[in-house]
Amino acid sequence: MNRRQMAALAGMMGPILFVSIFTVEGWLRPNYQSSEMFVSALSLGPRGWIQIANFMVFGILLLVFAWGVAIEFNNGKKFRAGSTLLVIVALCYLFSGPFVMDPTGTLPNQMSLHGTLHGIFGGIVFLLMPICCFFFLRRFREDPRWRSYQGSTIAAGTIITAAVVLLTVATKLPMARDVFIDWVGLFQRTAIVIYMIWLFTFALGLHRRNNLKGSGLVGRK
Repeated sequence: MNRRQMAALAGMMGPILFVSIFTVEGWLRPNYQSSEMFVSALSLGPRGWIQIANFMVFGILLLVFAWGVAIEFNNGKKFRAGSTLLVIVALCYLFSGPFVMDPTGTLPNQMSLHGTLHGIFGGIVFLLMPICCFFFLRRFREDPRWRSYQGSTIAAGTIITAAVVLLTVATKLPMARDVFIDWVGLFQRTAIVIYMIWLFTFALGLHRRNNLKGSGLVGRK
């Protein structure tokens, strides 16, 4: 198995495992409401180690995928920056595991260091997820071999942006909290799941391109 194959498989496995685990955990947790509660809340309590490990495993797999993306798109600094964005997102997911969030409702002046860091890492993730999509959209447009991914990338970036905006409004604006308080989990999951679908599709494309190169149908750069 070469580096591209390993990276592509990591990029496909990571999103499937991450979403599957937090979805099943949400179903199994008593009194946990997925539409109202953050994914990170699953890191709390006696079973919290499962979601902590989920964050960390996904972060590692995304790092491996970013390594493969760097190999695929290696023609110039502006294109290598795309893999750097993926690395940053991966590290934020990785560190979101051990730096567990504080319980919902914790006052700002009572937040722990690990809860504060978790919030910072989460903020970076939700900022960069749509940016990643739109950054690679430009790359896909310029490369005939990736142009078929333009439509799905535009759709993913747009939906993630809308979900992040709604999530930000629901959590940061006091007047909006009463209206959207029962939907913050849904907004967050929409952004996460769409991003994971985009990552899986991206990784699948890398896997297919690697198979074509292995068969000699596509020339190497």
